[in-house]
Amino acid sequence: MRKLLFESLLRKPLTEKGPAPSDAAAEELARAVDEAARRRLGRSLSIREVDAGSCNGCELEIHALNNAFYDIERFGIRFVASPRHADVLLVTGPVTKNMREALERTYAATPAPKWVVAVGDCARDGGCFAGSYAVTGGVSDVVPVDLHIPGCPPSPTRLLEGLLALLQRVDGKRGTG
Repeated sequence: MRKLLFESLLRKPLTEKGPAPSDAAAEELARAVDEAARRRLGRSLSIREVDAGSCNGCELEIHALNNAFYDIERFGIRFVASPRHADVLLVTGPVTKNMREALERTYAATPAPKWVVAVGDCARDGGCFAGSYAVTGGVSDVVPVDLHIPGCPPSPTRLLEGLLALLQRVDGKRGTG
């Protein structure tokens, strides 16, 4: 035991170097999303994530937005438990037959203005699950989709870019119409 202890004191750690304390790009993106949300809604953005039958790859990347590295809550962007408090529905996975009604009810419970973002390749058209007896199809087959963020799964940075694009597009439409 003593030998193992001394060896561990002399040997360098086998772990990888951690990321830089502040990723400027992610921070800038999160700030831009928050500013666009405040301009459009007058407050910060509230997101409700809905798993419509995914493999959980996209959920892992969505949950990474709340970890210590991205920490989007510091910019006012928050995930909510109820669709009644949400502005955006982030929907992942192909819509299974068992989740179709739940997604429709969640969409109906979300107050206007509301936006639906289909996250990942499966949410677009069913992905590798398309044609399965258990799958209805993509999210747009069940509820209207305002934005699709491609990827299998999309990275947290891509998710922030997508939210920013959604808010800027909506804000641009408001200004012209």
